[in-house]
Amino acid sequence: MVNPASSNPEMNSHQQSIIVCGTDTDIGKTVVSALLVQGLNAFYWKPIQSGLLDDSDSNTVSKILNLPQERIISELYKFKTPVSPHWAAEKEKKWIDPNSLKLPIRNQPLIIETAGGLMVPINRDLLQINLIQKWNLPVVLVAKSGLGTLNHTLLSLEALKKREIPILGIILNGEIHQDNPKTLEQFGKIPIIAQLPRLKELSSKTLQKQWDQQSLKITFQKYVKIEINQ
Repeated sequence: MVNPASSNPEMNSHQQSIIVCGTDTDIGKTVVSALLVQGLNAFYWKPIQSGLLDDSDSNTVSKILNLPQERIISELYKFKTPVSPHWAAEKEKKWIDPNSLKLPIRNQPLIIETAGGLMVPINRDLLQINLIQKWNLPVVLVAKSGLGTLNHTLLSLEALKKREIPILGIILNGEIHQDNPKTLEQFGKIPIIAQLPRLKELSSKTLQKQWDQQSLKITFQKYVKIEINQ
């Protein structure tokens, strides 16, 4: 994996970077991150990993896509316990220094996957959404498609808008719902840019099929000024 130590303080305006965050934990951020990493020919970075050290999200993305290790940027913090980052750090008598969470320099697009939801504490003084606000990068919000998503997703959108964090759109995970996408767009005023159904097989091939079927190349070329090699 690549060492993310070198960073650029001006990177927060870098439009080749996208943050993938979720309305909840286990919402499908890693699958969506893999989809974007492949489709945008991007690097992948999860700065903070809580739990699953032997099978981390970085390893999952690498396995799904058969991605070269050079395209995976090493985590800055890795903790054993699968709990909120602030508590996982405390269990190991550590503290997450927000000043260390600087964006890596890359000439290709960068997909950044957050740990948990927007309001997850990074430490006792900082919420994840505050870090996202500091980075000032566009967000793709991942949400489930079914029951409960209206409240969780609309609250998440409200929190992002309140802090003037740019939102590219919403990607829904799960069985296609007849009404929720329309209702979310109506009240959230943010587009649903993709709906990922439950995939029997999770692989680069099945993700590429979804990328093509949902015309995501066109979608992301409209939102992000990059050259997509697909």
